[in-house]
Amino acid sequence: MLNLERRAVLGGLAGLGMTALGGTAPAWAQTAKTAAAGASGKARAARLAPKLRIVIPANAGGGWDQTGRALGTALLGAGMTDEIEYENKGGKGGTLGLAYYAEKYSNDPNTLLMGGMVMVGAVALQKPAVDMTRIQPIARLTSDYLVVVVAANSPIRSIGDLAERMRANPKEVPIAGGSAGGVDHVFAGVFTRASKGNPEELMYLPFAGGAEVVQAVLGGKAVAGISGYSEFSEQLASGKLRAIGVSSKRSVFGIPAIREQGVDVDMANWRGVFTGQGVSAARQAEMVEAVKAATGHESWQKTLKQNHWASSLLSGPSFSSFIDFDMTTSRVMVHLLKLKV
Repeated sequence: MLNLERRAVLGGLAGLGMTALGGTAPAWAQTAKTAAAGASGKARAARLAPKLRIVIPANAGGGWDQTGRALGTALLGAGMTDEIEYENKGGKGGTLGLAYYAEKYSNDPNTLLMGGMVMVGAVALQKPAVDMTRIQPIARLTSDYLVVVVAANSPIRSIGDLAERMRANPKEVPIAGGSAGGVDHVFAGVFTRASKGNPEELMYLPFAGGAEVVQAVLGGKAVAGISGYSEFSEQLASGKLRAIGVSSKRSVFGIPAIREQGVDVDMANWRGVFTGQGVSAARQAEMVEAVKAATGHESWQKTLKQNHWASSLLSGPSFSSFIDFDMTTSRVMVHLLKLKV
């Protein structure tokens, strides 16, 4: 069975020599514990500052951008600030925005950074000079299943049809998705392997945003596209695209689950918010409480429903451990699937 559930990955990949794959463990565990202690159960969210800034390491319109702006709206609604400024710095799975943030805002207590599984995967694949050890986790916010789509006139009618083509010759089945090394890329590799194809021959077309993925599929450049439901929803509703599978364990959004169609894989993308390496534990704790207050605001709840996102709020040491696990898993998957930039 090929899936990325935490227990399954630990068991299935235990023999691959994870420690040999390298990677520096972030020094945030002790900080997270200190922050959690400061943010006791009696703590109440306090106004953070008159003005906050959110750096979004992606182009406008994509999942990170939608999440970042929804969080900003919720922070305003919950009274955590009076003004939000957004900065979009897209490219290379968020690693360009990560480097920009680490250089410019590492010590800024009023500037947040969006991130998530895409960034973790991109760091594992690209091994950039600036990685996620340069930031501190605040909270995981959402989880989002991946949807596989084809053009409405495509002869591919099901996941089985796509798997058959991938098994025959992956080089002739270009798949469009997000940045190289991100969750879409990893999922394409896992899907190829589960289809009995050769992941080394995967023809993956990375794009900086969902709009480009849509155009690649509609324009015939890609046979299929992978992204979150929200980035395909308009074209699915208009009939321009057709969804053939979703990466959940069971059918959602009226789309059949990939594993229910005989290809045994599932995966969920997550998005979260971070702060700078130089921000104090006390300020980090205040940010956690502010984000919790924001995610309880009606505007945030409305956004979750509209975009078909699952709330997956997680903070403190639990979130730090979760990221550590994802970092290790991503390095292993990049190695196992022989993914390339």
